[in-house]
Amino acid sequence: MIITSELFAAYIKCRTKCWLRSHGEIGAGNEYADWVRTQNECYRSEGAKRLLESVPQNKRVIAPPATETPKTAKWRLAVDLPAQAPGLESLLHAMERVPSEGQGKPARFIPIRFIFRNKLAKDDKLLVAFDAFVLSEVLGREVSLDKIIHGDDHATLKVKTSALLSKVRKRVEKITALLSNQSPPDLVLIRHCAECEFQKQCRQKAVEKDDLSLLAG
Repeated sequence: MIITSELFAAYIKCRTKCWLRSHGEIGAGNEYADWVRTQNECYRSEGAKRLLESVPQNKRVIAPPATETPKTAKWRLAVDLPAQAPGLESLLHAMERVPSEGQGKPARFIPIRFIFRNKLAKDDKLLVAFDAFVLSEVLGREVSLDKIIHGDDHATLKVKTSALLSKVRKRVEKITALLSNQSPPDLVLIRHCAECEFQKQCRQKAVEKDDLSLLAG
């Protein structure tokens, strides 16, 4: 069982969504969800291009192999960087490498995530904290700082992830327990359903059960 950043993102929105995705279920689609996905992909691509242009060509790398450890890297910026640890996996949008400040001190690594929205939510900080959590497992030491580049002005928010790592760890434990079950969790319709690709399937099941969550408010 591998908990990916996609499954983690699904879990913090809806437990059922996480379970369905982990079992390879395909949703009926959702126009809003498709629009959000397209906006994020375009913003991420543009943001990565802007970052790459700010670094000399010999100091940047795109999609390095997962077998290459960041500890021995010479680059200053990596884009589309796979991070894999036992039971964990994340594809980092980008990562900055800050050279060591003195002899015997290791280089610092700062994961970067792109989000197209101008206004960030608490979930966004948890997502970048998950990136830091996986990278911490890879490096064998805590990654305490991340960056979120977001919005029309490409604003940069520094996130101190040390305070969030315990929350991420607890959610990872809950996801592990959730995915170990062969049956999906109890179905409850929530606000997120309006922007989920499984909206139609879940609503149909709720109708068949005459579930109380069908009652608005």
